Amino acid sequence: MKSSSGKASGKLRPTDPKRTLIRLFSYFKYNKLLFFTGIIFIILGSVAEIAINGMLSPVIDTLIGDFVMSKFLMYIAIMILMAVSIAISQYIGNLSMAKLAQKTVHRIREEMFSKMEQLPVSFFDKHTHGDLMSTFTNDVDMLNQSLEQSSSQVIMSFITVVGTFIMMLILSPLMTMVVVAMLGVMFLAIKIIGQKSSSNFRYQQASLAGMNGYIEEIMTGQKVVKVFNYEERVINNFNKRNEDLRIAGTRASAYGVMMMPIMGNLSYVLYAIISMLGAYMVMLNRFSVGNIASFLQYTRTISRPITMVSNQLNTLFAALAGAERIFNVLDEISEIDTGDVRLQEDCEGKNNLCWIVPNENGEVEKVSLKGYITFKNVDFGYTHDKKVLKNINLYAKPGQKIAFVGSTGAGKTTITNLINRFYEINDGEILYDGIDIKRINKFDLRSTMSIVLQDVHLFEGTVADNIRYGRLDATDAEVKAAAKLANAHYFIKNLPDGYNTVLTADGQNLSQGERQLLSIARAAVADPIILILDEATSSVDTRTEKLISEGMDKLMEGRTTFVIAHRLSTVRDSNAIMVLEHGEIIERGDHDDLMEQKGRYYQLNMGAVELE
Repeated sequence: MKSSSGKASGKLRPTDPKRTLIRLFSYFKYNKLLFFTGIIFIILGSVAEIAINGMLSPVIDTLIGDFVMSKFLMYIAIMILMAVSIAISQYIGNLSMAKLAQKTVHRIREEMFSKMEQLPVSFFDKHTHGDLMSTFTNDVDMLNQSLEQSSSQVIMSFITVVGTFIMMLILSPLMTMVVVAMLGVMFLAIKIIGQKSSSNFRYQQASLAGMNGYIEEIMTGQKVVKVFNYEERVINNFNKRNEDLRIAGTRASAYGVMMMPIMGNLSYVLYAIISMLGAYMVMLNRFSVGNIASFLQYTRTISRPITMVSNQLNTLFAALAGAERIFNVLDEISEIDTGDVRLQEDCEGKNNLCWIVPNENGEVEKVSLKGYITFKNVDFGYTHDKKVLKNINLYAKPGQKIAFVGSTGAGKTTITNLINRFYEINDGEILYDGIDIKRINKFDLRSTMSIVLQDVHLFEGTVADNIRYGRLDATDAEVKAAAKLANAHYFIKNLPDGYNTVLTADGQNLSQGERQLLSIARAAVADPIILILDEATSSVDTRTEKLISEGMDKLMEGRTTFVIAHRLSTVRDSNAIMVLEHGEIIERGDHDDLMEQKGRYYQLNMGAVELE
């Protein structure tokens, strides 16, 4: 699995920023009041800031000209009112935009998680956990930061620049042209430094992602590192990666910190030029002292937002790229379920359940739920150009145990995945009680099945909660009964808090065998019609295997069971054993039949060949 930070090394610039921005802004419609409140108060604050700079002109001219106290106090009062307006407007505007950002990101997170739960298993085959986690964390956090801070600053900067430019034109078109020329020099500097900064920033992010991924990999495999005395090499590899990150970070920071001093010095040069030109125009009586004071303030004001926005361009582009990746996930095609056959209670069939099958004439047929599974000439491939299963035919009666044996990659697990409809077959038919499973609603189909995997996944919570995951409405008595059936009750009652013992992530405070017993108990509490056991005893010791096997034997009673196993001892009592190679069933029969055939199964049992 890739590191959760692995996505940081992906593209930092969006491929279609305009489309991404429009879609992002469409989320503001859910919080229109916050959006318009934020925009209005940001505009008011920016306009007030422009106006307060303009008030310097009459205040100074009143002081050095014909001084009138009432007029002077009026101007001072107006400036105080404007200063208060700026403070209030910026506070309300920024607060509204911050709340808007949090609500928007909150909605996006909900949509993403909901979408993930609707996506087919094939989507998760193509995307690593690290990639998906990075979208939930890195991309969403970057988006949140930009919505909360950058968006309001960009709006404020735009209004400030436009308003200031208009005021400067009113005061002096000539000096405004001088400012425009100097701003051209500033933009050229921003472009040159920005290109260098952007490339180094991307390299820094890639180096950081690589180092974080390496740390996660080594921390996860710490036992392997120690048992093979790999510590010194691991340290050397880390030091090399850390040094690469230091160099990349130094280069990125060098250009990053260069922007402010250069822009600051250029603004000082501009300030000096305008001061000299303004003084000359005052001496010619073409400009008042108050006018030059206001113009100088506008000169400082117009360069500050340009510098601020230029410093945030990398962050903005990274946020848009992250938003693009988020929207790509949201645009994935959800798992399609056109099944019109549903389960109904209180009718004949196992667990008093039956299938309600709509017919073309508008009537419905009740088919008893029993557990017949039939494969007819089934072909399947994860990609269209490569078949994994070829012409699979098999028949399982209720209560039968069907086993699959064969080399890794022969297609054993794929068959069970098709029964669950995790994937759609390319050709042929799979029937459940004589009904094509494509017609059965996926929720109802899967509610009749349970699966016990080799790699058990337990959730953080109590032991009882993890068993109850098989059926959320199971009572405490039913949970305990399922644990007894799975031979898990004995070890559970000896835990510190029994069934209320809190498990750490993935049940790391339990042994592999104990986790497997809980997995069987989880399957048992669901009371399934179809049971799938995928390498359920391959990772445990002989004593634990016996416990698990006893639990599984109880669980399999009366259920249609499909067993995948490397240990042939676990499949000898099966009603039928399918030997698969390269996606085809090459032998079938019970243990005695296959031993008499003296084919592949016989060779495996006699040790002439081994499963790979």
